[in-house]
Amino acid sequence: MNEQALLGLADDELVLGWRDSEWTGIAPMLEEDVAFSSIAQNEIGHARAVYSLLSDDPDALAFDRKPEEYRCAPLVELHLLEWAHTIARRWLYEVADEIRITALKDDSDAAVAGLAAKIDREEAYHRMHAEMWHDRLRDEPRFRAAVEELWPYAVGMLPQDLRAELTARTGLDLPSNNLLQGHERGTHTDELAPMWEEMTIVRRSAPSGAQW
Repeated sequence: MNEQALLGLADDELVLGWRDSEWTGIAPMLEEDVAFSSIAQNEIGHARAVYSLLSDDPDALAFDRKPEEYRCAPLVELHLLEWAHTIARRWLYEVADEIRITALKDDSDAAVAGLAAKIDREEAYHRMHAEMWHDRLRDEPRFRAAVEELWPYAVGMLPQDLRAELTARTGLDLPSNNLLQGHERGTHTDELAPMWEEMTIVRRSAPSGAQW
């Protein structure tokens, strides 16, 4: 079991779940308010399940670290309140996420493989939602520009050995090393720290040892 890879998965799901929740009440149509709220809940639930594999106190692991200690990819940190970019990220994320979850299903640790299989089944709806919007917007100039802009972030989400499969599934070429700089896991955007402040404010305001 690669604990850093699992922590990266959990942090991605937690942060993206938070970002998806920001669409609640402002999505362009009512059904997307419901869809993004549901997806956000699922992502955060997956994060908790993975944190629980790594710690006896998943809440502490999720919320008691400093922003620089998180292993999330820059892709999920971006504050995207613009529909074309949000759907571009959702599509790119789901393609990349399916690749890494499929790899984890073959993990030698039965607990990791079992959880990956469970997450994979639950992610089917997320992929269907992302593909539906991708098919609807794929020829729109704003969406294509958003995909191009976010593509280096999506590649940077995966380790080197899984990137070729990502390019095959998306039909996009690997970015140059120069384009990947600052977009790979292990670096953070300036948008993570203010998001972390908001996400952890209740946790940090409670007395030490408070029971919820």
